[in-house]
Amino acid sequence: MADITVELVAVERMLWSGTASIVTAQTTEGEIGVLSGHEPMLGQLRENGVVTIRPTDGDRLVAGVQGGFLSVSPEKVTILADYAIWADEVDASQAESQLQDEDESVRARAEASLNAVRRKAEG
Repeated sequence: MADITVELVAVERMLWSGTASIVTAQTTEGEIGVLSGHEPMLGQLRENGVVTIRPTDGDRLVAGVQGGFLSVSPEKVTILADYAIWADEVDASQAESQLQDEDESVRARAEASLNAVRRKAEG
């Protein structure tokens, strides 16, 4: 199977760049899987969504994302998120408590973080 170049970038940092066998992302139109040779497209990431990357070398990567876009071109997949966090970086108890925060953006980031943790646990 051919590989595809992938970049996952958030406003605050570059999370990952490399080659992967498949990328899945939750978009406003539903969950999409992207393999090498996929038709070019632009999709809007779902609020509190999850992006999963299967690198050619290494373990599956799962990130919670808040807003942004997924761009697929013949050369690569670019995921530009307003906010993104790896499931492995999430403090689940802190995120749970943030679900009750008065600030809507804090609640949304907490929900995205917990969604990533759940997806990572699914295997």
